[in-house]
Amino acid sequence: MLRPLYFLLLLTLGATQLSACAQAPEKPPVAAAPPTAQRLPWLQGLLDSSAILRQHQVGLSIADAATGEDLFGYQESKYFTPASTMKLFSFYAGLHILGDSLPSLRYFSRNDTLFFQGTGDPTLLHGDVPSRRAYNFLLNRPEKSLAYCAINCVPAFGPSWTWDDYGYYFQPERGAFPIYGHTVRFYASAPLPARAGGVAAVRPALPVMPRVRVFPRFFAPLVSPATPNLLTPGLDKDVHVLRAPLENRFYVLPAHKKWVDETPFRTSSGLMLRLLGDTLRRATTGAVWRPRPGLDSIRTLHGLRVDSLYRRMLRVSDNFLAEQLLLMCSTKIGNHDSLSTGRVIRYTRKNFLTGLPDPIFWADGSGLSRLNLITPRTLTALLLKLHQEVPERRLLSLLAAGGGQGTLRKRYHDAAGPWVWGKTGTLSNNLNMCGYLRTKSGRLVAFSFMNNNHVVDSYPMRNEVERVLRQVRERL
Repeated sequence: MLRPLYFLLLLTLGATQLSACAQAPEKPPVAAAPPTAQRLPWLQGLLDSSAILRQHQVGLSIADAATGEDLFGYQESKYFTPASTMKLFSFYAGLHILGDSLPSLRYFSRNDTLFFQGTGDPTLLHGDVPSRRAYNFLLNRPEKSLAYCAINCVPAFGPSWTWDDYGYYFQPERGAFPIYGHTVRFYASAPLPARAGGVAAVRPALPVMPRVRVFPRFFAPLVSPATPNLLTPGLDKDVHVLRAPLENRFYVLPAHKKWVDETPFRTSSGLMLRLLGDTLRRATTGAVWRPRPGLDSIRTLHGLRVDSLYRRMLRVSDNFLAEQLLLMCSTKIGNHDSLSTGRVIRYTRKNFLTGLPDPIFWADGSGLSRLNLITPRTLTALLLKLHQEVPERRLLSLLAAGGGQGTLRKRYHDAAGPWVWGKTGTLSNNLNMCGYLRTKSGRLVAFSFMNNNHVVDSYPMRNEVERVLRQVRERL
């Protein structure tokens, strides 16, 4: 009698266990992490609802600068044309390669001749970051003769640069031994008032030529008033001087007010020797770089402290300084037979930029080339690396500051002081900004806000970028 009851009990318990197993839910699969954008739905909504931003390609990446925590991403894995935000990569290369001062020139002395060679240092008699180290060195050398030795260098213009920007201040030619920043400066005074009864008083519509001072004076004989055939429709209203495409002939446009402008000059070895000789008042000739192994000691003259160049390059987005920075870096790596931008880019990517979220397409030092391509999250990752490796106070001091200096001086004002420090990147129809933002809660975040192919004017675009970043400051 007990055996059937025991068997029945086992059947009952087994059925209960089977029923329980059938009803228990399976262990759910590990859910994929939600898109980063969902962490800040209000910011996602802000971008999606913007009438200006929805017309073009937008990417935004935000991370905590101290911890590296990813806070927000909006199309952050897509590629964008970065424009001048690429200067941060050039800056990063300089930090790892140059040391604390710029290499100004390489030299050796033999008998009564000093042989010297360019390293790409742009500061010799530069109008904004001038250094007299190389100037004084060459001026006071005891040798009777100075001999400049050419070195193979990259072409004057970078890959995919806009050809018709050759006459604008922001696109000087690159070179191994720049002088005067490869630009001519023009200082125009307002025209003299017309005398009563004079021709100008009778015909006020005639073009009025300003009085112009030229620096360096070497170019003064090559400057003349613009001829009527040059006054074509569609001239940029901010252009005051036109230069012939293939020669150093400069034509001043009519104007009624004073102005200051810069125009790049066309470079050559012969012109450089003449400018240098005129400046030093010492004969400077060309020669071949042929040091004798074991007999001629090759040395490097160091000049300006690197932060002076970094500060100018990053704050005002100086293209020429950025290009020359990579040429100076190339003197520190590989053979010393050439100045190569590509060599530095390859070296920096291989040795210092491993572990970035996405590959970078890096073509030049300044960001003028539209061959440069980068994702917002990769640019933010670079900002995090910079924050980890450079003391915060120094890093922020090198960047443009909202309401303070550089390209952000007219925006992001606050009575308490700067709250955003960054690098802008602008080409036609592209407006980017990246950097660091201090929120109202005291948190420092790194951000990359990229806008490509926008069709609205730049002024409302800048307003919209500022509106979004101010919300990030208030709510993050």
